[in-house]
Amino acid sequence: MDYDFKNFGELLYDKNKMKETLPSPIYRRFIDAVNHEMPLDLAVADVIAHNMKMWALSHGCTHYTHWFHPLSGSTAEKHNSFIENIDGQPIARFSGKSLIKDEPDASSFPNGGLRATFEARGYTYWDVESPAFIRGHVLYIPTVFISYTGEALDTKGPLLKSIEAISKSSVRLLNLLGKNVKSVKPYIGLEQEYFLVDKNDFLKRRDLYLTGKTLLGLVPPKAQQLETHYFGPIPQRVNKFMEELNKELWDLGIYAKAEHNEVAPGQFEMAPIFSNANIAVDQNMLTMEILQDVALKNDMVCLLHEKPYQGVNGSGKHNNYSLLTDTGLNLFDPKGDNDTLFLIFVSCLMKGVDEYSDLIRLSSSNPGNDFRLGASEAPPAIISMYIAEVIENKFEKKSISKKNKKFKMDTISSLPSDESDRNRTSPIAFTGNKFEFRSLGSSMNASELNMVINLIMSKALDEFYNELNLYNGDKEAKAREMALKLYNEHKRILFSGNGYSDEWVEEAKNRGLHNIHTFAEAIKALNEEKNINLFDSYQVLNSKEVNARKEIKYENYYNIRLIEIKTLTEMTYQQVIPSAIKELNFICACGKEFMSKSMLTKVDKLQLFIDESSLLAGQIEDRVKELIYQNNYQEKCMFILNNILPLCSKLRIITDNLEKYISKDNQPFPQYEQLFFDIDF
Repeated sequence: MDYDFKNFGELLYDKNKMKETLPSPIYRRFIDAVNHEMPLDLAVADVIAHNMKMWALSHGCTHYTHWFHPLSGSTAEKHNSFIENIDGQPIARFSGKSLIKDEPDASSFPNGGLRATFEARGYTYWDVESPAFIRGHVLYIPTVFISYTGEALDTKGPLLKSIEAISKSSVRLLNLLGKNVKSVKPYIGLEQEYFLVDKNDFLKRRDLYLTGKTLLGLVPPKAQQLETHYFGPIPQRVNKFMEELNKELWDLGIYAKAEHNEVAPGQFEMAPIFSNANIAVDQNMLTMEILQDVALKNDMVCLLHEKPYQGVNGSGKHNNYSLLTDTGLNLFDPKGDNDTLFLIFVSCLMKGVDEYSDLIRLSSSNPGNDFRLGASEAPPAIISMYIAEVIENKFEKKSISKKNKKFKMDTISSLPSDESDRNRTSPIAFTGNKFEFRSLGSSMNASELNMVINLIMSKALDEFYNELNLYNGDKEAKAREMALKLYNEHKRILFSGNGYSDEWVEEAKNRGLHNIHTFAEAIKALNEEKNINLFDSYQVLNSKEVNARKEIKYENYYNIRLIEIKTLTEMTYQQVIPSAIKELNFICACGKEFMSKSMLTKVDKLQLFIDESSLLAGQIEDRVKELIYQNNYQEKCMFILNNILPLCSKLRIITDNLEKYISKDNQPFPQYEQLFFDIDF
């Protein structure tokens, strides 16, 4: 695409457009509201609403919506027309009241018991920090979503509260050390991985369109083992898709900084520039929607599931996290005059991760991520940190000798060594001036993880401040001493070796680190008093809201697994077994007396596979019926995990083996080979 920098963010009603279109006093009042210096009153909102409406109408908008992130994990919207009937005449109206607040019919969103179904009222309130934008004929207004009694029914509200918390905690400590800082904001960059598959192939796979992943299928002779797809030439069809994607993102002020082929066939990645955490999450949710929309326009389907295919790499969403002051200082940058602050903030992150690794594990995952974490392709389920030898030397006051890397070329004699060579197997890796949280699932809303990071940092920083504030001597020297003490107390969380190895599992156990294998088991973290107190102490979530989220996560796991289980058994009965019978009839058509030994052997194997798969599918259905005897969603989830999923794994092994004995013409649906490579042509 040709970059027209004047049109970057053309469909985004950001601060620049507001400054251009609003009267100066109104714009200043808006900025005061964004900076939490003054609430936004209705008169000011009316002026902003009118200007926003006129801008939207000039771009062909007929409707507006309060766009929010309910606890379903996706986004939600209800389109309202600008047109009202006044004395029989249609008039475009949009008031400050309509901008600030709306009341969607919210009875069917997940609420975890926060209100009864008949209490439909839920309210959306404008998030003044995230700019409105246009998609199609609709003006989208980012909002928070709360209940009638004030509980958070979304992911954005708690994230915003945690951003305030980390700012207050950081500012207080920085100013104690003599820094003139007014605010600190978490900035994140979300690298988005995804798969593309041909639309016709997708529609022929019941498991793909019902669950987002394949429940059956053999890896073909060629998959990712040659590693030719990784960073290889982008297929022409996909390149066209990326050009259209970039154009839509560009118009919305989202710049795809990097895009490339990923490891698995049909897998790709895009990475935007960094934004403050709230806006970055909004942009990522929007990006996922646009990925899917643009793929459909190109007769493809974008798969955001963490593990759509067994036997090849899955997809994550790497969450690059840094903290920036209003003076432009990156607190995770070890360069320059930032050394003491760097040691303080790194040691506080180490403390937070060590003490709340169960929350990091939970907030990074969902049911789909169970099949990705620890699969020799993604970070293991054990939460650890990698901070690089050069950073460890800073803490331990060891001499650091910078070496240049030598190249035997006339044009390049040497290159300076980097501060960090990130460990690809580490769930949390230092990458030069930020920390990369690599466990996050590709389909997930990143709000919860960043809320947790902000809070564990806030707690560690507040405890650091409380101790340092009591000291009357050289505070900077004392702060370095305290940072080193934290480093030594929480060194067990550091690991620089191969996180995929069996040896690390044993070593982590000896260190006392959590190894939580599944999402269902990770949810138990929300029962822990220390975790409930963390949320409550910063008034981000009260105990009632935490419990609601726990119930929603269990219910979500249960429903997703049950859909997968029922889809698997129905595909076995309705597609796999009939295709095997069809193959059997084809072989036997000539009569048994004319069949060779190899044909007879194949008949025996087909009959055995049919009987075994039918028997296992029946056993799975019988165990599913037992779910009614479980008392709550937690018990149902654990019953599925321990009693049904092992049977599903056995059934998959049998049906996948059966695939090898079915001729191409009798295959019931597109095989992995088609799913992987059809988009290349």
